[in-house]
Amino acid sequence: MPHELLPEAKAILSDLIAFPSVSSDSNLELIAYINRRIDEVHGRTRLTLDASGSKANLFVTLGPEDMDGGVVLSGHTDVVPVEGQDWSADPFTAVERDGRIYGRGSCDMKGFIACAVALAPRFAKAGLKKPLHMAFTYDEEVGCFGAQVMLDDLARAGRKPAVCIVGEPTSMRIIEGHKGCCEYTTTFTGFEGHASQPEKGVNAIEYAARFIGRLLEVGERLRTRAPASSRFDPPWSTVQVGRIAGGIARNIIAGTCSVEWELRPVNAEDFRFARNHIDEYLEKELLPRMRNVWTEADIVTEIIGEVAGLEPMEHCEAEALVRALTKDRMPAQCVSFGTEAGLFQQYGVSTVICGPGSIDQAHKPNEFVDVAQLDACLGMIERLEERLTG
Repeated sequence: MPHELLPEAKAILSDLIAFPSVSSDSNLELIAYINRRIDEVHGRTRLTLDASGSKANLFVTLGPEDMDGGVVLSGHTDVVPVEGQDWSADPFTAVERDGRIYGRGSCDMKGFIACAVALAPRFAKAGLKKPLHMAFTYDEEVGCFGAQVMLDDLARAGRKPAVCIVGEPTSMRIIEGHKGCCEYTTTFTGFEGHASQPEKGVNAIEYAARFIGRLLEVGERLRTRAPASSRFDPPWSTVQVGRIAGGIARNIIAGTCSVEWELRPVNAEDFRFARNHIDEYLEKELLPRMRNVWTEADIVTEIIGEVAGLEPMEHCEAEALVRALTKDRMPAQCVSFGTEAGLFQQYGVSTVICGPGSIDQAHKPNEFVDVAQLDACLGMIERLEERLTG
């Protein structure tokens, strides 16, 4: 039999889809909607805002104030854009058809949020001995910025739950690991001049080319550092250059050049190894050579986003909990896509990923979540009650 709260979860999901909470826009109306529902059951809420005040995280607590042993259900509220995609209907209007609910964010990841909110009244009345928390964040899709703000706030308040379940779409399978995702733009500022006398200028493109060569060298060294037990594909950390832009014309020494690149580490050690080698090369080799010609030459690396990976743990409290809740007997998996899970783990919270829907549907036109997946998610979350009241 379907879960008795499935109709409520579907109605909440429909409401959530109707908020066009694309990362570039505000999510305040969506957060206010969830906040109202939590207020109705007398849950405690904590808001944190971005610098502009146009985006918010919402951290919810049901049950006792004491954080020890508490469990977090975490989901991001932002979605990717729909422009340029061929949708068969309005992407911000939920459509149920053939056992599926269609709409932007249905699987990534408003379906999980809807299930958590639908069950909030039940947990509010359950007499919990350990708290249930819900963390709803902004800007996951563009760098996990909201989760970082929220976790910094919790750290300042001295609050740390024990376990986190990040409800990204995994078809309700347990995911124990993913690589980090670190994105950068490195800009070289040189000195323009006539191309017939290149030695009198500082060609930003030439130094950018040297830098790219070093990035590729670091990438090759990372291949040799792959952990023997790695289950990632590929098993090693990777470096990749995505875009280069610079110069004005072939007969002008290029004054500026920018390189957009990324690092996807399998662990924190590889992150430190790569960044140390790259930063040292820029600061101790390239920049002095540039300034030997022109003292105002510069190299600036902008951090677009540094999101920690989720490292598989030999003994993981979160995995044991979710395995008991879902009765999943299959080995936990590692995936290629990134999430906020690594940030919770970095904060010292045992974390796994498990949620309704398939990642194969995320970011695509006609995104959908199977109703059966929502039903399974409701069952998983509901079974937390026994763990938090016992």
